[in-house]
Amino acid sequence: MSRHLPYLTCLTVALCGLVTPVQAGATEADFLRCAALHDAPERLRCYDAAAHPTPPAPAVREVQVPAAPSAAAPSATESAPPPVVAIPAAARSYLTRVWNLDGRGDNDDITRAGRLRPHHQSYLLLRRSSHVNNLPYTPAPVHQAINASQLDLTEAKFQFSFKSEIMDTHDLNWLGFDNLHVWAAYTQQSNWQALNAPSSSAFRETNYEPEIIASFATRNNDGLKLVNLGFNHQSNGQSLPLSRSWNRVYLQGGWEWDVYGKFSLLARSWWRVPESPLKDDNPDILNYLGRGDIVAHWEPSSQQSVTLLMRNNLSRTKNRGFIQLDWATPFMLGKMGKTHVQITEGYGESLVDYNFHQNTIGIGVSFRDW
Repeated sequence: MSRHLPYLTCLTVALCGLVTPVQAGATEADFLRCAALHDAPERLRCYDAAAHPTPPAPAVREVQVPAAPSAAAPSATESAPPPVVAIPAAARSYLTRVWNLDGRGDNDDITRAGRLRPHHQSYLLLRRSSHVNNLPYTPAPVHQAINASQLDLTEAKFQFSFKSEIMDTHDLNWLGFDNLHVWAAYTQQSNWQALNAPSSSAFRETNYEPEIIASFATRNNDGLKLVNLGFNHQSNGQSLPLSRSWNRVYLQGGWEWDVYGKFSLLARSWWRVPESPLKDDNPDILNYLGRGDIVAHWEPSSQQSVTLLMRNNLSRTKNRGFIQLDWATPFMLGKMGKTHVQITEGYGESLVDYNFHQNTIGIGVSFRDW
């Protein structure tokens, strides 16, 4: 019976093949090889392997997987974000700085008052006059004769001027004006006979000028930037015949343009508050100090500025006026000031000399905006 076992096995496998299809890849040679095996279990395993071959493992294809980009070094295919560059704030123009038109001024949280800001120029000069007024005179009714003073042509002149914001409104929206700032201002100018030892180097005169100003501001970058309505008192604090004083109400417009550097213009017209003829120390002051003034300010660079002040009485027959040119040069004196040159011509270089004509030139230091 053992002789017929291979044939029975072949017949069994053939019958199984009718039921289970042979996998592609199993050939007749494979079955003959299995039939030649004498060990029955091994032969059966061979037939199983030939009928159900193990599919070959799929070929592994190498794929280049891009590395995850690190935070320090972005990948080549991904463009690096542009670097963050700090953009400095735009430079504030002269009128914007002086009148705080952009509202960037510092306020005290307790008092709500603004910090001190420049008003007119502040400077210290040594100046020389073409001739001096040794006998000041005024046509006031109570004028008294005085002895002539022996004054030096050369004297020291200094002025400091500041203001502080005491109220502001940023949502005005009235007649084209967006903001309202109310200022309290003070200017003091002194003429000092510093080199006049025989006269004890006395202060010849000091002018005091407090003001209250309502400033209506626009948001224009160029052109009209503000309109000021102010009340001004100016006096020298002396008694007759040297006493000089007057009160004014004025209206002033401020314009600014970017022409060869920032250029600004302040034009002002005033009305003198009437006084009793018996108390008026200088009844003809309008004939000399005029009825208005213009201040042109030019900053050709951040290191220097040129200011031209012009006053006039607007009279056709007896025209009188005053011109003052100030140049804050690029030459720094420490960190707080610049070399300053001042030239004047006309009436009213100081209040006691309101009706006296002279030419002056001075050099010294002007103090920067604080």
